Amino acid sequence: MATTKAQVVSLQSEFLPENQLILNAVSEGIYGFNLAGNAVFINPAAERMTGWKAEELLGKNIHNCHHHSHSDGSHYPKEECPIYNTLNDGIAREISHEVFWRKDGSSFPVHYTSTPVYKDGKMMGVVAIFRDISIQKQTEKSLREALEQVQALSETLSSENQYLQLELANRTGDVGISGNSPKIKQLIQQIKLVANTESTVLISGENGTGKELVARNLHKLSKRADKPLVCVNCAAFSAGLLESELFGHEKGAYTGATNRRKGRFELANKGTLFLDEVAELSLEAQSKLLRVIQEQEFERVGSSETIKVDIRLITATHHDLLKRVEQGLFRMDLYYRLNVFPIQVPALRDRLSDIPELVSHLIQDLNRKLGKKITRVSQQGLKKLMLHTWPGNVRELQNVLERETILSQSPVLKLAQLPAIQAPQQKQNSNSTNQTLAEMEKKHITRVLQQTKWRISGALGAASALGLPPSTLRSRMKKLNIERPL
Repeated sequence: MATTKAQVVSLQSEFLPENQLILNAVSEGIYGFNLAGNAVFINPAAERMTGWKAEELLGKNIHNCHHHSHSDGSHYPKEECPIYNTLNDGIAREISHEVFWRKDGSSFPVHYTSTPVYKDGKMMGVVAIFRDISIQKQTEKSLREALEQVQALSETLSSENQYLQLELANRTGDVGISGNSPKIKQLIQQIKLVANTESTVLISGENGTGKELVARNLHKLSKRADKPLVCVNCAAFSAGLLESELFGHEKGAYTGATNRRKGRFELANKGTLFLDEVAELSLEAQSKLLRVIQEQEFERVGSSETIKVDIRLITATHHDLLKRVEQGLFRMDLYYRLNVFPIQVPALRDRLSDIPELVSHLIQDLNRKLGKKITRVSQQGLKKLMLHTWPGNVRELQNVLERETILSQSPVLKLAQLPAIQAPQQKQNSNSTNQTLAEMEKKHITRVLQQTKWRISGALGAASALGLPPSTLRSRMKKLNIERPL
């Protein structure tokens, strides 16, 4: 029931004896309520903040005027209002996460207290004191946004730093694409034709031919050259870890995921993503990759948030992808997505005329890397290189030269560790044409193992000479039944 004007005056006189001038002067809004919950005092600051005049509210229950809804617009029942709860239990309250509503229908965030008022030991009402904290809330919001931006930038820099450290650790020097053979000229022409487009490129070629070098040149000559080139060796990760490596993960997404991490797709945004050994992707990973190519979006592992990316995709493999499609190991739709512009990198044995130029560039790079002053390879050594079959391609040639450079005490490499090997047409016998590829591979690996005294890993090991990771060499030895003699 509304309070009469006479009652309001009487209550004001009890509620505010001689301090009304002070209460009218303060900048905080002040509401006074009697035990019935009706307003008995409203100061000028409250009028200015809410737009409600005192004469419109005095003697009334004003919850439905200034406190009727939450900030999201949902209904705020009077029974849940802290001010009216103080009237019921006499407990003071302090609130800073609500809004008051103006007469014009707009709202503003407030910090307010509701405090019981006692006279002669008996509660006679409640005083609510409030202030507009719009500026404070806006400052807090701006600070949160700034902190989020700093955190995002920090995460990006951390991820990029981690990636760059991995790249520096893995790279042994960029030697360029050397050679003047017809096949190399054709390769360079293809790179120049497609580099400045957005087309997806599939680079094929044997291990050690320089597929990653082709990818780096494609990026260097593209419109995205000033953006990152992010490389992923799909064969280096298990199926489970590869998904996290490509798409990133949220903290707690799986055991060991102690922090949120951006994946390679995010790091490559606006730039180029190079997927080496793409044939090693599991069918599940192939399906997710297809979606990213089609939609240019993905979700981190453990998150439902969709992330948009703009990437140029380059892939590489030493497998015959079409044959793997026929075997059911590779998705046909993904194959056609990747094979927009195929580039075949020739094997070294198919461009032996390029070896002198390759050797010259490799020696320059090795001199910088090892602090040596090698000037050239001897004529006899060069002849040995030209007669070699190079199953490990340019990588094998680089490893041979690096090993010889380390051992050499002369500015001229004589390649004493590399035995003279006759060209295939000179060493064929009546049985050679009947040898299978596996038999030829077994024979070559065994010969290299014998030359390195059956040492597999290390700079002077067979894996280095063959241009293979030690684990791959051990796997090939097991498959080909190659055992060290007792």
